[in-house]
Amino acid sequence: MHATLPLLETRRFPPLRREATTTLQVNLGYRCNQSCVHCHVNAGPSRTEMMDDDTLALIPRVLAAHAIGTLDLTGGAPELHPRFRALVRETCALGVRVIDRCNLTILSEPGQEDLAEFLAGHGVEVVASLPCYSADNVDRQRGKGVFERSIAGLLRLNALGYGQPGSGRVLNLVYNPQGPVLPPDQARLEADYRRELAEHFGIVFTSLFALANMPIQRFGSTLISKGQFNAYMELLQASHRDENLAGVMCRALVSVDWQGRLYDCDFNQQLGLPLGAEGAPDDGQAGEGGEPARRPGGLHLRDLLVRDLAGAPIRVAGHCFGCTAGSGSSCGGALKA
Repeated sequence: MHATLPLLETRRFPPLRREATTTLQVNLGYRCNQSCVHCHVNAGPSRTEMMDDDTLALIPRVLAAHAIGTLDLTGGAPELHPRFRALVRETCALGVRVIDRCNLTILSEPGQEDLAEFLAGHGVEVVASLPCYSADNVDRQRGKGVFERSIAGLLRLNALGYGQPGSGRVLNLVYNPQGPVLPPDQARLEADYRRELAEHFGIVFTSLFALANMPIQRFGSTLISKGQFNAYMELLQASHRDENLAGVMCRALVSVDWQGRLYDCDFNQQLGLPLGAEGAPDDGQAGEGGEPARRPGGLHLRDLLVRDLAGAPIRVAGHCFGCTAGSGSSCGGALKA
């Protein structure tokens, strides 16, 4: 696995500062039942990292301390954390909006047979990965048989009211390009998804999020191996739009890794660029997936019990152009129509 951070640090990105935190995005662990080509987390079935109980217990306290309205749960497959459901119950009881970043195939994994009903019963918003409405494209990117299982998961969610108009149960789909290109226009692509999924499977959904592939971890390493990394970075940088800077997610989101360490975004988390720690991100030792090992120091989730991050500088590097190129990209899709 090739490290991408040294290449990203050679590119200058405009300085940014944080605003008030409205979303706490928590990575519960890197274990996943899939190993997708575009995965910037390098998640998979063999990963063992999981958030411990003491760190998990801080999440509701931090949400309450700062009146943070959204908890965004991610992984790996966040549902594989043994206390995923307990955390959802406790957070929903606080009146916080909970988002589950779901890969859809988890709904048919052994032991998860009632997961869809659990999510529906607690009003959890589902953000579901479906990088294409074509079986061949999805299976090429995510593994053989994934498309069929994903369609089955969507039908199950639809049957519970997810994506149905007026139900209040939100089902958003996520698109990623197949390679080192920008996502197409989100609105036009959403129309294509609606037509194809409805016509062939009778599936409905709330919205489509078109996300750019980040040149880090598994995807970034693949680009380096194929000699495409520099060309992709040139595309991202040449497509940068200053007007997207106001809407980038890092200004109002805090990313938390499985150890409770804080980052400006999930991508900085995977690059080992902690929030509140200046200087080089590593201690000279290679970390998982070839990226730098996590640097000791920086801020921890417990620090948010007594600290406000508004006004703090955001750590930026070349990968940030992935969020500002073209229509922009965030965990909520394109920034501009």
